[in-house]
Parts: sequence; structure tokens; C-alpha cells
Amino acid sequence: MNGPPPYSAARSQVVRLPGGATEADELAVEEPLEIRVRGRPIAVTMRTPGHDEELSIGFLRSEGIPAVAARPTSDLAANTIEVEVEGDFDADRLQRHFYTSSSCGVCGKGALEAVAVAAPRVDGGLRVGAEVVAALPEALREAQPAFAATGGVHATGLFGADGELLCVREDVGRHNAMDKVIGWAFLGGLLPLAERLLCVSGRLSFELVQKAAVAGCPVLVAVGAPSTLAVELARDRGVTLCGFVRGDSLNVYSEPGRIT
Repeated sequence: MNGPPPYSAARSQVVRLPGGATEADELAVEEPLEIRVRGRPIAVTMRTPGHDEELSIGFLRSEGIPAVAARPTSDLAANTIEVEVEGDFDADRLQRHFYTSSSCGVCGKGALEAVAVAAPRVDGGLRVGAEVVAALPEALREAQPAFAATGGVHATGLFGADGELLCVREDVGRHNAMDKVIGWAFLGGLLPLAERLLCVSGRLSFELVQKAAVAGCPVLVAVGAPSTLAVELARDRGVTLCGFVRGDSLNVYSEPGRIT
């Protein structure tokens, strides 16, 4: 496995107990990113630097905003990305409380209705073997150099129906990692993700299910547990939700017919 990208980890001194030895340790980098649309600040998210254009596009598209391109701002301001969107959009709605934290993308957004994004029900004929699903977390773990160095980042992986890893992104925020993958998929012309699977390294929150549904992904897999709201949304939108995927076992909380 290659080492982490230079922007994702930084050295810091740590005192190790017992013994009291002072040593260098690798920590995950966390910095703010300001997202602008037509020169107007729309959101700030705490993220691990890298793939910021993908993150910005994936974030806005997950909120129902048709982002089509992203680039550094013309004034080259640090930690700032300008996003191009199609047509009209409600900047005030986006800006009302779009400060997202690295631990929870829903925090600060207010009522549940404020984060629900209209997404068509995920249909299609995708069927995936249970053995393929069971192998995804380990394949994702092996492709996480920043986690190997720091132990402090989440990851999202995009897989083909045969279990082939297509893209992996790491970030201190689990929702950021998902946004980066969705942004990558959009730029590669892969949306909707009707024949692909998403795998996340932690638990399954409402927002991760929302993002998967907006991206049209039929199967979302995690090593951890889902929340009640995540399961409710998955059942409503037709997403197959697989949690506690460890070894050769998994729990299927919604749409189990896709898992053979």
C-alpha cells in the first residue's frame, strides 16, 4: 500500500504512556473548505484536503443542486472552491445553516425536512451475491493509506457489481468521503450508479443513505450499524442497506431481494 497523500496526514508530537516517551505521530489533517456558487459563499465543511472539486460537486448534487464543474476561485483564496451550477438555484435556502461539521453532516441543518432531498425511488434489476458484499469492507480497508497512517479518517468506496474497486476516497468526515466519490462518479459520467455498490467504513447515517439514493445507487454497505432513520429512508427510497458486514456475515435491513 502506498503512503497517504502529503496533504492528508501531518506529524505531531505525542507522549506515550506508560513510559512517557515523546515520539512523532501521524494525524489526519482537518481544515475548512468554503464552497462558493457564482461568487457567493454557500457552505463551509470541515474536511481533509484533497479532491476538493469532487467534494464540492458531490456535496451540492446530494442536496439537489445541479453542480456541473468546480475549480479554485479566481482570487486563488486558500481552502475555497467555486462551483458552476446549471439554471437557477435558491441560494438563501442553501445558505440558511449550511455549516457542516466533520463528525456529522446533518448537524446544524435543523429539522429533518430541511435535509430531505427529492430523489426517485431506486429501481432496476441489479442482483449481487452475498459473498461479493461480504468482501467489500476488507477491499476498502486495504485501499486506505491515510487510515493506515493515522487511524483517523473515514472512507467510501465505489464498487462494480463484481466487487471491483472503482474509486476510494478518505476524509475526516464520512459524509465528505461519500461526496468525493459521488463527485468523482459525476465527472466520469457514471451517474446514476444503477449497477454499482457503495461501501462505507463506519456506521450508516440518514445522510449517507440520502446521498446514495440521490446518486441512484441500489446497494449501500457498511461495517457498522445503521440508524433507525437510515433504515426508514432506505426502505422508502428502495435502497438495499447492508450493515455489520464482517467476515462472511451481514445484516440486510431493506430490499433484501437484491442480495443472492
